Amino acid sequence: MSNRTATGLGKTHALDALSVGHLDHEGGDAIVRFPERVLVAKATGRGSYVRTTPARYGFPRLRRSRTKQHFGYVTGDLVRAVVPSGKWAGTWTGRVSVRARGQHSLTTPQGRLNVSHWNLRLLQRGDGYGYSAQREAPPQTPPKNS
Repeated sequence: MSNRTATGLGKTHALDALSVGHLDHEGGDAIVRFPERVLVAKATGRGSYVRTTPARYGFPRLRRSRTKQHFGYVTGDLVRAVVPSGKWAGTWTGRVSVRARGQHSLTTPQGRLNVSHWNLRLLQRGDGYGYSAQREAPPQTPPKNS
């Protein structure tokens, strides 16, 4: 914190990380490069292990599938869908929720749509996190060279 305030930087997570450690301000040490984009990791989970859906009073209402993988895809995989025709025709990229009959649900920044497993291509296996890049705000004041 003392490095961040001594150099006049704003309060962001990335600038806090840059300011960690010893800097000799009188000797001319300074932070010279600032990130334009930072990686953001969001915990999305790996699905549910529960194999029944309870009713209102807690008794099992229906049984879920015992397998988590359907047609080569697992819930949480990052996929690209090329839909050839219909209302949702086009190319979509997002996180997939698998269904046993092969009509998977694809969540994109634009919304959710149903896609056949034939139209999907795997980009990244789901590891329990969702990754995105976010633009980092530039420092409010230029660093002081004292």
